[in-house]
Amino acid sequence: MSKGVLVLGATGSIGKSTRSILSALPDKFHVVGLVARNNIEELAVQATELHPQWVITTDPELEQKLTNLIPDNCRAASGMAKVVELAASPEVDIVLCAIVGTAGLEPVVAAIRAGKRIALASKEVLVLAGEIINREIEANPQSEIIPVDSEHSAIFQCLAGRKISEVKNLYLTASGGAFREWTRDEIAQATLNDALAHPTWDMGEKVTIDSASMMNKALEMVEAHHLFGVRPEQIKVLIHPQSIVHSMVELSDSSFIAQMSKPDMRFAISYALTYPERVATALPELGFSTRLGLDFQLPDRNKYPAFDFAYEAMKRGGTMPGVMNAANEVAVERFRRGEIKFPAIWKIIEKTMNVHTVEAQSSFEIIRAADAWARNFAREIK
Repeated sequence: MSKGVLVLGATGSIGKSTRSILSALPDKFHVVGLVARNNIEELAVQATELHPQWVITTDPELEQKLTNLIPDNCRAASGMAKVVELAASPEVDIVLCAIVGTAGLEPVVAAIRAGKRIALASKEVLVLAGEIINREIEANPQSEIIPVDSEHSAIFQCLAGRKISEVKNLYLTASGGAFREWTRDEIAQATLNDALAHPTWDMGEKVTIDSASMMNKALEMVEAHHLFGVRPEQIKVLIHPQSIVHSMVELSDSSFIAQMSKPDMRFAISYALTYPERVATALPELGFSTRLGLDFQLPDRNKYPAFDFAYEAMKRGGTMPGVMNAANEVAVERFRRGEIKFPAIWKIIEKTMNVHTVEAQSSFEIIRAADAWARNFAREIK
């Protein structure tokens, strides 16, 4: 039976990759809704191809424009209230969340309470509110979160059928970003163009800069902590330039299980949608016609302070991971505008975390207040 899918963040890179998977599997999925903010033209193109019941912009001022662009067999709407309502709708089986920022929090909770599967690509949901989300999952065991990040999808697949008690360590792999071969002194003089020269992945500026600073791995470490219920010290990172092994699990007997594929987000998206099945796809095969060299090394913690931030955020819990994320977003934007040099990204995060007074994750209001405080504080750091 075909499953109904709601795509939050349909016009971003994950949303566009999801579109290709849904188009290729029309017998397995039908699209109930597509949600985006302001890329109305792309949203209309997807509506023409995927034939959703609803096409939603979170900006009410764009609803009429959206109505004029979409096919007659689709209905347009606007605002987060409609998104939350649709996430809990009986017509929806899977909510794929790829919304940037805090906007994904309410629809994800609504979907959990309605017993849906959440294919989760938005880092902020677990980084900011992982404790709240896990409480909701425990209270609504019929719901489930399947990760869409390639690293977390890999760990999820490696853990299939295994008890957490059998896990010794989780290893998230990292390409190493633009500064993999750079020294600390060289990084200190890095320009924006230097930071954006990613050797493997084609991503937006924010994520590419996070890859260079390793803050993307810091955020992924927090996500893994909440997704898999392991202790912070069990979460480790390996530099793996080829981006073929997407992550690994070390078991209690010191053996390893790894998940491998070409570096393409559609593998993780497809698995999150079709789980527990696997379906044949036209995605690129790994192939062994040429020598497949795989290199791994532990990152230099002195070169990349991001890992220490992640361990501190997991240890302190509460609002601290969200503060780390907010300070990073502000620092990256200041670097992009040319206000600061690259190492100041880490300094701003460290100063903001050092000053913050942690509060428990008792509500989204507290989380958003801590997020706003961190952004204001990080903007004022000289």
